[in-house]
Amino acid sequence: MKLSLHRVFILIAALFFALATGMTAAQAATTINPAAAPTGTHLQTGSIGCSVNPTTELVTCSGFELAGVGNSNATATLTATYTATVQCRNHGGQIVEVKSQVTTAPTSTGSLSPKNGRLTVPELTSGPVPTAEDFIAKATCPNGNWTKELLGNTITLSSFTYTLHFAGFTGDYITITG
Repeated sequence: MKLSLHRVFILIAALFFALATGMTAAQAATTINPAAAPTGTHLQTGSIGCSVNPTTELVTCSGFELAGVGNSNATATLTATYTATVQCRNHGGQIVEVKSQVTTAPTSTGSLSPKNGRLTVPELTSGPVPTAEDFIAKATCPNGNWTKELLGNTITLSSFTYTLHFAGFTGDYITITG
């Protein structure tokens, strides 16, 4: 397949737009499970998806409206998982042990109630990003006299999961992982 110069220019422009808006090449995986929602549930307005801000490492999942949900309540949940490296330093100043720590930042809409068979699902943003103190508090050193320290600027988003669950149904109607 031969690409014209015009098409190459458009692809390069799209790449620069994606980089400028914080989009990443690796997109989140979205699964819709119709068996986990009232029959006839469908997207009415908006779009279903999540994005990661590369500067703040906060995850934002878009708001949208579903129709055909009858009177079924639902809950949207977003859980972002962050990792960091904490090291243990003995009183001689030597680093004795290095441990990777994991912590989550969950957020939820709480119970959402439909009106006239339509369910408005608001935007959800993870946060706050755990602090160095959060990771240090969770870490343990083999010797209680050693000092725990966060290694450099190692707090990073390692993954996230967004779900929309209808009350009374088994499983999640929407699952987005990234």
